Amino acid sequence: MLIIIIAGVAIYGWNAMQPTAASSEPVAYTLAEGTSTAKLAGDLESKGIIRNDFAFRMYLRWNNEGKAFKAGDYEFTPGMTYEQIVTKLNNAEVVVPKTMKFTIPEGYTVTQIADKLSSAGYVDRDEFLKLVDDPSQFKQARDWKVPTGNGILHPLEGYLFPATYDLPLDSTPQDVIANMLAGTRSNLATIDNFDQKLKARGMTLHQLLTEASLIEREVVVPDERAEVAGVINNRIKQGMRLQIDATVQYALGKQKQRLLYSDLKIDSPYNTYLHDGLPPGPIANPGIEAIKAALEPKTSDYLYYVTKKDGSGGHLFAKTYAEHQKNIAASKETSAAGQAESSNTSDEAN
Repeated sequence: MLIIIIAGVAIYGWNAMQPTAASSEPVAYTLAEGTSTAKLAGDLESKGIIRNDFAFRMYLRWNNEGKAFKAGDYEFTPGMTYEQIVTKLNNAEVVVPKTMKFTIPEGYTVTQIADKLSSAGYVDRDEFLKLVDDPSQFKQARDWKVPTGNGILHPLEGYLFPATYDLPLDSTPQDVIANMLAGTRSNLATIDNFDQKLKARGMTLHQLLTEASLIEREVVVPDERAEVAGVINNRIKQGMRLQIDATVQYALGKQKQRLLYSDLKIDSPYNTYLHDGLPPGPIANPGIEAIKAALEPKTSDYLYYVTKKDGSGGHLFAKTYAEHQKNIAASKETSAAGQAESSNTSDEAN
């Protein structure tokens, strides 16, 4: 009789320790810090991960397991063995939260941002751009009194901070834009005495971001940002048109490796070859270093700059137009393709 009882208990225990019916659907479970093995076993049984909580607790005790279990969010699949469950808990094989992670490079336009996020499946491109054109939808934009009208193409251009973002996967286009606006706000807050410096410059935030966007799109060499900001500042003070190629690219709505003289005549308020002063709004979304350069331009007498043709991305600066012409000639001499270019310059802007 005793043998029968022992055999019955053994069979019952063996059955209790068998995996549940297998399923391909994972079951979520959060193991809180300090959870007892008894509570864990009860939870796993109630979720259908194990057959019997008592049998699981006995297994843990016999194998001296449970003390190293890591708290976190897990997924268990019905049909797992005790060993598989214990291994997952010991190794902290937690569920990695599903997020939308993306990086927006400095100098991207809102259109480029919309294209990148829509191609990744994160936002609807048209919805994103519609929101970009309506700053009234965002508290931060209302606080900044982001202007609209007056020829501004996309009101939130320049206000979406370029950085890496890691947002919940169910974030809406409005959530994405709000986070990027918050990125600009938090980065501006890192600049010492920002409000005082902006007031000293006699600029609005919109004007600052506009100038910073020109610097971002024009400058490749970091040390030249403040120098180019100084040139922009000097030309505006003297009533000279900025004649910045990047503004023409923005007006065209596309990037061209080489602008033609005909491109410089495009009828757009962003075309600084035709219109005085800064364009009506930013032409891209600048990073913090370009913003700092616009806030504190380098003092100089320079009024001109031309890109070196040596592949460095740097510029040659000049105080007079005559010096500028010499720099242009010197730049062309350093270009490996100088002779090829000289045969086709009748309609190319230099």
